[in-house]
Amino acid sequence: MSNLRFSINSKSETPARTEIETRGFKLIVDEPAELGGTNQAPNPVEYILAGYAGCINVVAHITAKELNIDLKDLQISIEGDLNPARLFGTSFTERAGYQNLNVSLKTKSTIDETLKTKWLQEIENRCPVNDNLRNVTPINFSLN
Repeated sequence: MSNLRFSINSKSETPARTEIETRGFKLIVDEPAELGGTNQAPNPVEYILAGYAGCINVVAHITAKELNIDLKDLQISIEGDLNPARLFGTSFTERAGYQNLNVSLKTKSTIDETLKTKWLQEIENRCPVNDNLRNVTPINFSLN
């Protein structure tokens, strides 16, 4: 299979609100009021968590089928902590992004411990968003 390319285009509507288009879909990014937004849409770091959960869902179902797990349902919760000091330029001792992420999967399916461990390892190993969060991805910025 050849590489898949994904892209977005965005337009700033306010300092805290952005409209994004991808594959004919429109997304809005906004900040909570305490961060200067109008709290009308998720913020960028919430979209990271949402994208991560969506990716885990897809990979979990693919790998469950491969491992003959009868996956009856799946709930995914993700939470993370970040220190806004770097974002606001008040301190540069910690990184700007999430300090950690906690991922919790829940299912009513009965899975023995050995298979559960293998399944979770496959999800972690094969999820593209997990890969991007765990590893450095080269990024090239340009202006005009």
